[in-house]
Amino acid sequence: MDPATMFGPLDAILTTEVLGVVLFKYLLVVLVLANMATRILAYKRNVNEADDEDATTASRHPLHAATTIALILTTFYYATYAPHGGVVLTMLVLGLFLTDFFEFETRAVDIRKDDHVRRPKGALVASLLVLAYATFQLVNEFALFVDTLSQIL
Repeated sequence: MDPATMFGPLDAILTTEVLGVVLFKYLLVVLVLANMATRILAYKRNVNEADDEDATTASRHPLHAATTIALILTTFYYATYAPHGGVVLTMLVLGLFLTDFFEFETRAVDIRKDDHVRRPKGALVASLLVLAYATFQLVNEFALFVDTLSQIL
């Protein structure tokens, strides 16, 4: 079986070109932005739980968990399409997942101790790195951008 057609119809849909760029790279950038937005929602939810007197621990935001899982799965799929960029992006996303996981546990401890809830600084920095690399993968494909840049340089 050809590895380029491993997922059949999914490959046909996601690897079509729009404006010279594979549609899948747009999906990666959108998922990273959605994950950043849901991280903010999850943090606000944890702050509200800390203000509540009955809260004993933090709860995970289901939308943030869904976008994180979707981001991990799409980067695994991207590694089958573009091995070099996909593996690098997968490692960045897995680092983001680990950072997010441990910062959530920190917020849960803060709520149990009735302390102020710390912001997810590490996860935000990690998500900015993931966003920067996903955007680089997207912009790197624009033939017009590369041609214009080569004329300037």
